[in-house]
Amino acid sequence: MASHNSAMTKRPLWLAAAPVIFLLLWSAGFGIAKLGLQHAEPLTLLALRYVCVLALLIPLALILRPPMPKTLRGVIDIAVVGFLIQVAYFGLCYVAFKSGVSAGTVSIIVCLQPILVALSAPKLVGEKITRTGWIGLALGLAGALTVILARSGLSAENLTGILCTVLALFGITAGTLYEKRFGVNHHPVSANLIQYAVGAAFTLPAAWATEGMAVDWTPTFVAVLAYLVIGNSLLAMSLLLAMIRAGAVSKVSSLFYLVPALSAVFAWPLLGEAVPPLAWAGMALAGLGVALVSRKPKAQAV
Repeated sequence: MASHNSAMTKRPLWLAAAPVIFLLLWSAGFGIAKLGLQHAEPLTLLALRYVCVLALLIPLALILRPPMPKTLRGVIDIAVVGFLIQVAYFGLCYVAFKSGVSAGTVSIIVCLQPILVALSAPKLVGEKITRTGWIGLALGLAGALTVILARSGLSAENLTGILCTVLALFGITAGTLYEKRFGVNHHPVSANLIQYAVGAAFTLPAAWATEGMAVDWTPTFVAVLAYLVIGNSLLAMSLLLAMIRAGAVSKVSSLFYLVPALSAVFAWPLLGEAVPPLAWAGMALAGLGVALVSRKPKAQAV
């Protein structure tokens, strides 16, 4: 037990900083993607994002020659996570926006992800949630809901869009749990190459079949695309998968409670959406919840 605990405490510095970097990159992506949707349709934007990621990764893979998964099962595991997150989660969220569902409603539904992970984790990945952890999850949810309601409120929504958002929630939850249970350490270039190839393989035909694929190539759109490709797709996704493999899946998932709060902060300068006083209180509540979930249990004498 002692050697296991000491191994756990020797975490590299980048992994200690990973939650903060991930949250900033992921949260900014919502407002930036919203800017992008003013210049391209949802699936077209997503397909273009994945094709651009591949355009960067393929030459990089040819230069670095990173080790690929040694077995077909290894390739399939990465592809499944890629489908669940890149296609099911992002694709369905974008379709929900297209069908008229507000960003606030999408955030409320997706914020249930830490609860679903916590409920599933004991059975699927063998993690038990402490009483303090459950209190933290509840506070995190309350804080996230406060932020969303303070900013946008709830309104009657398109039923198809709501269904898409619920399916997106199951996509990100399933992807998180699958990665924790079956994921192993692959080279980030290899893993991303497979994931985004799967993303492009599904979103490109879907965009071609359902959208006009017209793009308004303004400097703003080019900047948005560059951020979504490098910040969201390459850096944030690599950090998320690394954190899931290295830590407790329920703790990593609880970070998603802070996304609506930080998204609200980024939307202020990006989209001119002011943050009401009640939303700041919600951010503090969500932060407290995440702190409780992330708190290390007291060492037990063995």
